[in-house]
Amino acid sequence: MIQRFIETRIKEDLFKGKTIVIYGARQIGKTTSVRRILKDFGEQGRYLDCELISVSEKFNNPEPENMKSFFGDYKVIVMDEAQNLKFPGKVLKIITDHIKDVQIIATGSSSFELAGKISEPMTGRVYAHEMYPLSAGEIKGKGDWLEYDSKLERILRFGTYPEVFLSGEEEAGRLLDQIASSYLYKDLLKLEGIRKPEVLRNLLILIALQLGSEVSYNELASKLGINIRTVQSYLDLLEKTFVLFRLNSFSRNLRNELTKAVKIYFFDNGIRNSLINNFNAIEYRNDAGALWENFIISERKKHNAYTGKRVNSYFWRTYDQKEVDYVEEEGGRIRGYEFKYSGNKRWGKASQFKDAYNAEIEVISRNNFWKFLS
Repeated sequence: MIQRFIETRIKEDLFKGKTIVIYGARQIGKTTSVRRILKDFGEQGRYLDCELISVSEKFNNPEPENMKSFFGDYKVIVMDEAQNLKFPGKVLKIITDHIKDVQIIATGSSSFELAGKISEPMTGRVYAHEMYPLSAGEIKGKGDWLEYDSKLERILRFGTYPEVFLSGEEEAGRLLDQIASSYLYKDLLKLEGIRKPEVLRNLLILIALQLGSEVSYNELASKLGINIRTVQSYLDLLEKTFVLFRLNSFSRNLRNELTKAVKIYFFDNGIRNSLINNFNAIEYRNDAGALWENFIISERKKHNAYTGKRVNSYFWRTYDQKEVDYVEEEGGRIRGYEFKYSGNKRWGKASQFKDAYNAEIEVISRNNFWKFLS
């Protein structure tokens, strides 16, 4: 059993007078984690699946006395997929304000839906956490990085959704195809105006094929036969359902820096590979560099989130093709990183960046990646 970092952070937030909310994609282990937390409370813990009508209807009349009667002597209650409640913000506010001895842990697979419904009524009443596919640190656990390295090529191909990671290769591919064709769109397709799943899928395939490269909204719109606003709207929703995330270009001092460029990465390599139907071994691929870049940047994002590091993340490029793969700004300090799956990568083309921003630049390869993720 793999210990999830978020479980420790959630336990630290228990019984502090606020509702705990966990956001994360479907199938990444939210339910497993909250059930493990509930075990610590025995018969005083209760799990509620809010996707069930029989459960969600219990909250249609969220008066304090009704809630107290419904909860009985339970001390910790998990409300899984709470965005399915009719009035989640009102329900959580009433419980938080009027039932002080009950700790609510609510989960949501779509931050745009649950956060949008609870943001105003729950202002100042929430501890929010984001959960991701298994991180490198979680997989390593109490072992060592050499053991993790032995799993690395498989991770680059199949990613780290928990069930996928713990399965054999054939089963892993089947599970990823199921996730990419079903769960990936489940929350998005509930929204008014999202009526064509094939457009979403084709958008994701186009992005998957441009992994590691700058993405043009105009080009995406043209290839899909939709307008730019729709492309940007879909990307925003895909970010808020934890499918992908964007990096903007870093630009401060130099005239020839790109200012409006964007790169798009997937939270999970396996989802990306499923979309393009390619789980081939690394030695037979021409996209190993892009897979490495996506893996390292997504893992760094997890690491920063779980360790509470507040950084701004970018990439850097100029019109004459000088570039830095990844840039972090923290406390006024700027660091640049170049990613190379194997061997040493010279960063001579980035010397202009180093000089302009008094920045440190480091090459991250398979030889030293563990330092970047520790």
